[in-house]
Amino acid sequence: QFGRTEVIDNTLNPDFVRKFIMDYFFEERENLRFDFYDVDSKSPNLSKHDFLGQMFCTLGEIVGSQGSRLEKTIVGIPGKKCGTVIVTAEELGCCRDSVLMQFCANKLDKKDFFGKSDPFLVFHRSNEDGSFTICHKTEVVKNTLNPVWQAFKISVRALCNGDYDRTIKVEVYDWDRDGSHDFIGEFTTSYRELSRGQSQFNVYEVINPKKKGKKKKYVNSGTVTLLSFLIETEVSFLDYIKGGTQINFTVAIDFTASNGNPSQPTSLHYMNPYQLNAYGMALKAVGEIIQDYDSDKMFPALGFGARLPPDGRVSHEFALNGNPQNPYCHGIDGVMEAYYRSLKSVQLYGPTNFAPVINHVAR
Repeated sequence: QFGRTEVIDNTLNPDFVRKFIMDYFFEERENLRFDFYDVDSKSPNLSKHDFLGQMFCTLGEIVGSQGSRLEKTIVGIPGKKCGTVIVTAEELGCCRDSVLMQFCANKLDKKDFFGKSDPFLVFHRSNEDGSFTICHKTEVVKNTLNPVWQAFKISVRALCNGDYDRTIKVEVYDWDRDGSHDFIGEFTTSYRELSRGQSQFNVYEVINPKKKGKKKKYVNSGTVTLLSFLIETEVSFLDYIKGGTQINFTVAIDFTASNGNPSQPTSLHYMNPYQLNAYGMALKAVGEIIQDYDSDKMFPALGFGARLPPDGRVSHEFALNGNPQNPYCHGIDGVMEAYYRSLKSVQLYGPTNFAPVINHVAR
């Protein structure tokens, strides 16, 4: 049991508020079951309440439905209409933006005895408890007090966990070969401040607290300036599905003799009456996931590398259902059926030639 909705009293058309947060994995079949109960008492024990039916689906089916909204009949009480249920899914807006930023500095403190400094920046985001976690280091610019660092890209989640006002601490160091980098100074900012872009607001004084405490006339250890700030939104796989992308599944099966004789248990095409062979397993594993995202569930199924009846000509692009004009099969079960049928009629041959089926799909 993953969770329960709230109880809504005295209604046959409830609209439940409680949401369930689930991890979504495109490549896995995530089976869900919804059970409906009429609550009669305060007892948490479900057997004390009336069962109203259930609905089975996959998470992919909900996500793959138009508008990610699935309407399905409730079943489970023989001879009784149990109504319908509507389930909607939405991706959590977990701030998928990234930013491209570039910084330069002016008049940084000279730390090296012989040359100038070799400066680099270290960015830290603040945590809930006031501690800091490092989230980015720039490259080192050698022998200069006025460095220009390369632009870098970082996700907003990594920079401030999506909280625009959270403190971002930036430290400036002088790189040393032995790893004992000298601290030049630091400043703080936030995503909201940085997002103003290049302006007088984004010129920061680099302060070394030790120096500030010791020297009365201390002003700063240089300045760091934001040169550019560009927001990029990362588009997710679900955005494509929501936008109406259909995944069209075409399958092509390798009927070359290197698979082994189908009557032998060692063959990948072994005709085992009791369980799926290797090709059947692969077809089912991939197909059952993809089919949730293909609205008509009609899949073209092809074969290559076999001799076809009646004349034994070798083909690298033949329809498993025997109909070259319409190689579509209904659902994964239809593909499996056509596969087993053609396995009985063709002769495994060769060579392994992929190009014709790839060109077929491209056409």
